[in-house]
Amino acid sequence: MLAVGPKDSLFLFSEPTDMRKSFDGLCGLIRNCTDKNPMDRNIYIFVNKSRNMIKLLRFEGDGFAIYFKRLEKGRI
Repeated sequence: MLAVGPKDSLFLFSEPTDMRKSFDGLCGLIRNCTDKNPMDRNIYIFVNKSRNMIKLLRFEGDGFAIYFKRLEKGRI
């Protein structure tokens, strides 16, 4: 379960992301496209080109977690 608190920061990537990317690929995007460290416990949000899939990446202290959702109807 993803718990979001008032001190958590969310960062949305505005460019479409290849949803085949996993932990290393998403961390690479964060490092290459921002000045952020993927291990800083922020929540990074990625969407695909058609905007019907979303991935969240977060470092939880002992490792990374990916949360993935595919929308069956509509878009984000």
